[in-house]
Amino acid sequence: MCPLRFSDRVTRPVRQWAGGHPRREDVSGDTDHTADEGERTVRERLFHADFDRDPSDVTVRRFGIAVHRIVFPLSLAVLVAFVALTLGLGEQAADTYQAVSAAVNARFGWLYVLAVNVFLLALLVFGFGRFGAVRLGGPDAEPEFSRPAWLAMLFTSGMGIGLLFFGVAEPMYHFLSGGGSFFDAAPRSPAAGRAAMAITMFHWGFHPWAIYGVVGLGLAFFAYNRNLPLAFRSVFYPVLGARIYDWPGHVVDLTAVVATVFGLATTTGLGAIQITAGVDFLARNTVAMGVPAGIGTSVLVIAILVGCTTLSVLAGLEDGIRRLAKANVVLMGLLLLFVFVAGPTVFLLDAFDSAIGVYLGNFLELSFYTEAFAGTAAGWQHAWTIFFWGFWISWAPFVGLFVARISKGRTVREFVAGVLLVPTLFSLLWMAAFNGAALFVELHVRSGGIVGPLQEQGRGVALFQMLSFYPFTLLTALIATATLVTFFVTSADSGSLVVSYLTAGGTRDETPATRQRVLWPIIIGLTATVLLVGNGLDALQTAVVTAGLPFAVVILVMVYTIYRGLARELAVHRSAAYREATESRAGRDPDASRHHSSDRRHEK
Repeated sequence: MCPLRFSDRVTRPVRQWAGGHPRREDVSGDTDHTADEGERTVRERLFHADFDRDPSDVTVRRFGIAVHRIVFPLSLAVLVAFVALTLGLGEQAADTYQAVSAAVNARFGWLYVLAVNVFLLALLVFGFGRFGAVRLGGPDAEPEFSRPAWLAMLFTSGMGIGLLFFGVAEPMYHFLSGGGSFFDAAPRSPAAGRAAMAITMFHWGFHPWAIYGVVGLGLAFFAYNRNLPLAFRSVFYPVLGARIYDWPGHVVDLTAVVATVFGLATTTGLGAIQITAGVDFLARNTVAMGVPAGIGTSVLVIAILVGCTTLSVLAGLEDGIRRLAKANVVLMGLLLLFVFVAGPTVFLLDAFDSAIGVYLGNFLELSFYTEAFAGTAAGWQHAWTIFFWGFWISWAPFVGLFVARISKGRTVREFVAGVLLVPTLFSLLWMAAFNGAALFVELHVRSGGIVGPLQEQGRGVALFQMLSFYPFTLLTALIATATLVTFFVTSADSGSLVVSYLTAGGTRDETPATRQRVLWPIIIGLTATVLLVGNGLDALQTAVVTAGLPFAVVILVMVYTIYRGLARELAVHRSAAYREATESRAGRDPDASRHHSSDRRHEK
């Protein structure tokens, strides 16, 4: 079917999704329309999706909450089945998860590598090509949040907690291996340190934000420019048409929910492990008494974090997520500034230049690297690059939908620049500071000072062990622990909002009820707890890579549908019907000429 049908003169029904009230419009733009129809009526007639289906048709409202009658119960069923399988297998869970992970890595690692490069190239084309002037929501749409608040929210929901967890731990592992199977450097050597920083920048640089950007752009465009529900099914409107409200659409949204819950459960587990390490570090250095290590402590931390998230949910989007996001940026900025000032400043700046050069100099080869010719060194990429690509893809439904929700009013070019460039630059600067500070300790202060505890106690202690070699250790460790908590709460709160949208049918014009949003942090916390009990961190990593595989295929299809949607947007702007409608409106309403002038930019 042709999803966005229009002609110079035709009458057709247009559905008002928010209120569910059908209305018939004349798309010719004749002057017999009332003036108050304005630009929104022009968009309804020429841009909005054209069929008589409404999200409320499959939404069940009970006890003050709204849920999709198919996606919601199926999502719960899949999660319960996974939890039951983990508990039922008991000790066999480890072997089962290892087998699944090995199969995914061995058979589909190439798909992850190829897919993330497609996402990056597509996003650059969309943002800096002929589609860049298209505005999300229409030419007169205005942003809901200021640019600083927008950048803060998209960054902290994207990977803030990961920067804290892996900022010191990851380069230490690459330092020990001599750069993995990609670089040929002697372990624990200066060359290994340079390779370690470049690899870490690669894993936290442009590629993950390209994944988020593609998903966020697709969701925002079809929700705000086509007036479809804010759900993943809507992005497939150009190829599925009205079937987005049937089983094909249900499957897409179900895949997004499962990937989101597993991605957030992984973050919950990782965050609990590192927060436990931070509290233990503070306790040992203040009252000379450690915190018992183990899964029991991590489960207790998860319970506390879920409680904090509940309070944030009750505060709402404006007072909860927005304020926490700003607090996150301030706390991270303080930590970053401290490391540069109190650490080996000149060394860190030199390391930043060197690592950026190695990262960009090997960018293409790193981007398409697989271990087909790695020989006996094979296995490193599966444990690191493939894990991270699966991790980012699993987070893409959550981050992408949240970014879409806060990005109405931005042009495609501004969206791409904001999502791809600003957070990436900050991530690279962060990695340069914390990678470099840790490597300086290993190379110039005490060999084994960080990697020793890392190998003995796990990656959660790496950040705090590094801080112990610099001044004001207790203060910085306290700030780091507080930042971990606020990052987790921000991610879990925004994640609950996203999953609530998806399991409610993608309603766009009303925020899901608070009691509905409170449910999902509890479910995510329980999932993380069971995975930790079943097989610790390995189970979490296996779950996230496995959940990301089907969604990688979904995002690849999204690239095509976004292109179709943006191309149609330009085609409509250039049509005689649109020119007639906007010129007719401008004649009735002089103020509308400003919007008409804005529309003309799309025709260039």
